Amino acid sequence: MSRGFHTLDVLRWSSVAVITLSIFMGTWSMVADEQGLPYRYWARYTASLDRKLRTLFIFTPGRLIAIAQLAVMFVIIAGNLTFDLPMWWALIFLAAIGPSVYLEVEKRKRVTMIEDQLDNFMLSLANALKSTPSIGAAFNSVVTVIEDPMKKEVDLAIKEMKVGSTLEQALLHMASRVGSRQLDSALSSILIGRQVGGNLPKVLETTATTLREMKRLEGVIRTKTADGRMQMWVIGAFPALVLVLFSWAWPGYFDPLTASFSGYVLIAFISVAWVSALLLARKVLAVDF
Repeated sequence: MSRGFHTLDVLRWSSVAVITLSIFMGTWSMVADEQGLPYRYWARYTASLDRKLRTLFIFTPGRLIAIAQLAVMFVIIAGNLTFDLPMWWALIFLAAIGPSVYLEVEKRKRVTMIEDQLDNFMLSLANALKSTPSIGAAFNSVVTVIEDPMKKEVDLAIKEMKVGSTLEQALLHMASRVGSRQLDSALSSILIGRQVGGNLPKVLETTATTLREMKRLEGVIRTKTADGRMQMWVIGAFPALVLVLFSWAWPGYFDPLTASFSGYVLIAFISVAWVSALLLARKVLAVDF
């Protein structure tokens, strides 16, 4: 009996492997056609991954991540065809959006860390300019005392200047990579102060003080709106929680909604109203700093 079960398991997993390989090869043949629509979407998606990875100083090709996503989704589809996996569509959805969501979260964390380091960076640069008139030498001095991730950005700007870029170009590239309004303001003060002339260290010290005060005010505002944001997410998640609990407690409770066209219309209307309410609540709670 155990030998029979073992043979059956081998056949099942062999079926999963064959189905996965077949679906993968078929999809790959469509994506490989450079004139087809799937290839253009594939190229656009891998380029988007490459941009996000470069922003985070991760040098893994986006193409490899996209291929891994496809492989995981194909394994899920093959497993569902063979073993009838529960909630297989949710697993495919997670595999499809997981890397992009993760990279976006990491980017936001990195931007927050850079903004927290800005005032110290500006003060360090102002102190370095008091001992040397060259702003390039000041950047070389600052890069040894600041920490990541700001250190990586400054180090890359220095390398760009060494290979021929001007200070303006290097700082503009830094601002474009990070995508922070606070960093844009800090770098603008450096460029404007350098072009206008005057006491640049004093300008940078004033900018650092202003950035520190802005960060304090942002913390106060976030604290005041934290309760509202928590209420928004609790109320937003409540319908999904009710749906899961009712489906678990009374299987088939919502089947009438999927038995007619009017039921689908009602589902679509409720979904649009739910998403619209969340977006409206988020807009109300969002504070433009």
